[in-house]
Amino acid sequence: MGVEDRDWYRDAQREREKQRQIDETRGKFAGFSRQHLGEKAVSPTKTGLIPMMLFWFVVMGLLYLGMTHYLKPRQVQVLANGDLVINRSHDGHFYTIGTINGREAKFLVDTGASLVSVSEQFAQKAFTRGGVPTTFKTANGDRFGRVVDDVGVSIGPVSLTNVRVGVGISASDENEALLGQSFLSKFDIIISKNQMVLRLR
Repeated sequence: MGVEDRDWYRDAQREREKQRQIDETRGKFAGFSRQHLGEKAVSPTKTGLIPMMLFWFVVMGLLYLGMTHYLKPRQVQVLANGDLVINRSHDGHFYTIGTINGREAKFLVDTGASLVSVSEQFAQKAFTRGGVPTTFKTANGDRFGRVVDDVGVSIGPVSLTNVRVGVGISASDENEALLGQSFLSKFDIIISKNQMVLRLR
């Protein structure tokens, strides 16, 4: 046997020894797995997948609830002198909770709108029936609806009974409404950086 043959034989022996050690380690691991985890060893990755998914579902659910609560419109604050204060929302608008004919509405305060306005679905539930057919000019074009007189609208402690309400706006939530000048005209409006103050005339 030449020198090269001996080197080749030695290398082959080393490779066989390495493979034997690998096989032995695998055998020990398989035996341990069968002993402690049963016949079918479960991958640690698979074992941790379901708890991890549950954890993230819970986290996302809590975040959703927190953001929903944070973004929900608030009641107006009432100052000692009777002024109503509405805080600016994160999107730059002013929102508040109020009622129309006793039914709760989420108002977007719109000083440029001539009327308090609601969707047809809201009007039906708030018993705002009848009215004069009209066409509303909106940013998305003309929209057919109706105008109802002498509707009760309130925010905070202020309640008016002779408000004109437009019926027929499109809203993602049927309880959303615009608080326009048919209500706001009864107030002096002061807008600061982050607050709108309504002072009854």
